[in-house]
Amino acid sequence: MKREFRLTSSTDFERVRQTGKSFSHPLLVLIAAENQLDRVRVGVTAGKRVGNAVIRNRAKRLMRAGIDQCLQDLAPGWDLVLVARRSLPAAGYWKTSAALAQLLVKAGLLRAERKADG
Repeated sequence: MKREFRLTSSTDFERVRQTGKSFSHPLLVLIAAENQLDRVRVGVTAGKRVGNAVIRNRAKRLMRAGIDQCLQDLAPGWDLVLVARRSLPAAGYWKTSAALAQLLVKAGLLRAERKADG
């Protein structure tokens, strides 16, 4: 994921968690908050409950790969935080991508012209 699409500062993560709306799935949680920019920024996180460092890093790689696939379909002006749940690392890429797509539809974050196609 390119740097311009990353959410990196802890204050931005905290703002999204405090002011954003949460959408949950058994594999991950999506928290979305509006920003004043013309692009989407995404941050990924996995707590210690997910597993050791190797497993947490796998969970974050899976979430990044899933969001990379649909980044161009997202409506601009949003900050997103993806939080891994304990079952995510065992799920694999395809289940993670499907879960992420479900959450984005549920949150209404896909562009209007893309919704009609899919």
